[in-house]
Amino acid sequence: MSAFAVPLEDVRTQLDAFVEDYRGAIEATLDGLTEDQARRGLVPSATTLLGLVKHVTWMQRVWFEECVGGTPRAELGLVGDPDESFRLSGDDTVASVTAAHREACATARAVVADLPLDAVVTGHRTGPRTLHWVYLQVLRELAHHCGHADILREQVLAD
Repeated sequence: MSAFAVPLEDVRTQLDAFVEDYRGAIEATLDGLTEDQARRGLVPSATTLLGLVKHVTWMQRVWFEECVGGTPRAELGLVGDPDESFRLSGDDTVASVTAAHREACATARAVVADLPLDAVVTGHRTGPRTLHWVYLQVLRELAHHCGHADILREQVLAD
């Protein structure tokens, strides 16, 4: 083994830690905000802080429950399009969206708990993926949206 090779179980530990850090970071962007602040639109798209957390909840359900778990979006009650996943309903609150995010994270942890990173999952619409690939995709999306959320929070708090 090369001095730079990392055993897969160590990679899994690292991936889990990074995903958990970003899960916490995206939720933390809602800390202390009013419902109006969390819903405030500051860009032309439907992107709001609350909408970002709703979207990453949807995204994780798609990757872990659909792609890894094999349950189609329709059966999961998920919207079909990523853009739709940002849209807020009148029933969405900081508490309800945060609770849904935490539930999706708990489900994701359970879905992957007994799978190795090299497991091939077949629930993705464009073909099989490894669990390692799914982790990297989720990590990429979480990091991307945490950056958006940081900027939006800074703007909301500056008003």
